[in-house]
Amino acid sequence: MNYDRRRFLAASAAAIAASSVPCLSGQEIDSDTQNTICVFTKPFNSLSFDELAEKISQIGYDGIEAPIRRGGHIEPDKVADELPKLVEALAKRNLQITVMTSDINDADDPLTERVLRTAATLGIKRYRMKYVQYSDDIGVADQIANWHDQFVDLAAMNHDFGITGLYQNHAGAKYMGAAIWDLDQVLDGIAPSDIGMAYDIRHATVEGGTSWPTTLRMIRDHIDTVYVKDFVWEGRKMVNVPLGEGLVNPSFFKMLSDTDFSGPISLHEEYIDHKVPELVPQHLAAIKKDLATVKSMIKRGEQ
Repeated sequence: MNYDRRRFLAASAAAIAASSVPCLSGQEIDSDTQNTICVFTKPFNSLSFDELAEKISQIGYDGIEAPIRRGGHIEPDKVADELPKLVEALAKRNLQITVMTSDINDADDPLTERVLRTAATLGIKRYRMKYVQYSDDIGVADQIANWHDQFVDLAAMNHDFGITGLYQNHAGAKYMGAAIWDLDQVLDGIAPSDIGMAYDIRHATVEGGTSWPTTLRMIRDHIDTVYVKDFVWEGRKMVNVPLGEGLVNPSFFKMLSDTDFSGPISLHEEYIDHKVPELVPQHLAAIKKDLATVKSMIKRGEQ
């Protein structure tokens, strides 16, 4: 699908100018905190939709981040048939798909329009994009310019469907966005309501060490959603740990509060093997404990 990039960028610039901090206000409000809190349900692929909805509702989350991608709850080519069933099962428990994790990053991919059209029709407001990675064969500046053009086209499609794409920063030598400054350049001129950022404090801490507050301030106007999880270093190896037991600085939530961030918060529990169905009870206990921790961190940050 082809879009008039110049016309779309002009519209995006107008949308950005219309709001002083467009991605930090006017989003879902939870009764317990000012933020909707969802949980990434990657460890629960073995559950039926109804079982998943029941378990997540009992714990107290507002919604889920659902892996609608290859190997996830729903395969991309089955979205039209299966995604309505998942949305219906969640709705029975007053839950929503807060974020849909996807394999999408290119408007020209034949599945992109089909998946986004279905999601938008079902009222899903956000999806996480698939990562893009650096090649050693092309200059960094050229790759950033190419991704900017690619994201502009995707943002135009998102705009048409009324859905927001989210690009997550992910630690690692090859990931665009790991350093955050490069993602800031790629998103330049794109309205956060079309493509925003899923800011992951765990990955930002891994890459930024003690300097993550600086890049947070740089990118904050693009932030739509926040991801929370924790880690420690064991030698040179990163090891995931329960939230509050690692190196993620609780002052992060104070910084969020100071910017009046009211977007969704997605909790990722990655310290138990998600590939073993027999560990589902342990995962459920873990996300219940992490939910209490993140709510406590948010409350302290607001004081």
